Amino acid sequence: MATLPPGPVRLYGPQFEKDPGALYAEIRRQHGPVAPVLLEGEVPAWFVCGYREVHQVTTDSQLFARDTRRWNAWSQVPQDWPLAAYVVHNPSVMFTEGTEHRRRAGAISDALDAVDQFELSTQCERIADQLIDEFAGTGEADLMAQYAERIPLRAAVAMCGMPTADMPGMVRDLGLSIDSSGQESLDAYGRVQQAMARLVADKRVAPGPDVPSRLLQHPSGLTDDEIVLDLLVVMAAAHQPTTYWIGNTIRLMLTDVRFATTLSGGRASVGQALNEVLWQDTPTQNFIGRFATRDTRLGGQRIRTGDLLVLGLAAANNDPHVRKDAGGAVGNRAQMSFGHGEHGCPYPAPELAEVIARTSIEVLLDRLPDLMLAVPAESLTWRPSIWMRGLTSLPVRFTAV
Repeated sequence: MATLPPGPVRLYGPQFEKDPGALYAEIRRQHGPVAPVLLEGEVPAWFVCGYREVHQVTTDSQLFARDTRRWNAWSQVPQDWPLAAYVVHNPSVMFTEGTEHRRRAGAISDALDAVDQFELSTQCERIADQLIDEFAGTGEADLMAQYAERIPLRAAVAMCGMPTADMPGMVRDLGLSIDSSGQESLDAYGRVQQAMARLVADKRVAPGPDVPSRLLQHPSGLTDDEIVLDLLVVMAAAHQPTTYWIGNTIRLMLTDVRFATTLSGGRASVGQALNEVLWQDTPTQNFIGRFATRDTRLGGQRIRTGDLLVLGLAAANNDPHVRKDAGGAVGNRAQMSFGHGEHGCPYPAPELAEVIARTSIEVLLDRLPDLMLAVPAESLTWRPSIWMRGLTSLPVRFTAV
């Protein structure tokens, strides 16, 4: 990659979309572990790309806080800013701090911790088999649109104890609210919120062995409105990261000779591939963000009160200071892909996501053992997102069954 011009680096555009990993490395080379960047619309921020610095920011929630109303650059944000959905404050667990955050996040963790992982795996096997049945006889499929994108939402809806008849509509509208834009996305989100409110109201009357019921019964005393908002956050967080974790792992196993040699027996390699993807090609590339509560210094840079820090999770995972021995790094689970600290992905959500991803891939390999890419690996394309790393499609072929 050519040397970057002096000053803030644009964390968007063709250079970013072509090879974000190379851009992260060049940013680190020129600026160090914390760099001035411009987000879309020329909005200023700091890009935290050093592993130690990401760990420091996510650990110190008093100095680097989560409430977006602290941001000192709101006056520079364009009215139609495409990233507004990530920073406009709402009263969900996403933007709470301190005692209130611990109350809300603790309830979510307890509700998720009660999920039977064996039962979840069985549900995912059933969902995977149903989806594979739809294309197994054709000998070809797009594993993103027809498989990876459809499993996590179905699994999340099942964990919420939604009536079977309501599941298709909820899955459809959740997908539209996340993946579409404009009025279509707003309308879909409105329907999702209404459906979730009905579900919570029903669970208050007739609780079951599901996440909403556990939140309603939790000693933290969550209101129905808080539960609806927080369940929507959990749903959204479960969808794209797990979808792309599945897709990126299948891609790795179909393109890397280390995994191709054991593909027909897949199970021994799936766990290694899942972990390697988190280090090398993590679905959640960056996260917006944290906001400095006072003037401070970080990674050699002077951070002002209210400055926005974008967490460069993918860049941190590939920080050469912690990746001197790449083989050793990918063998452990100290990656930053799920964040860190009290605002990281709540325990045990990463474990549940891994159950969904691992089961989905194992069932696929068991059912279609001669699975192979239908196009050259280099022709696969990535979604142009600053936040997520996922394929637009994953065309494959196999022996029709």
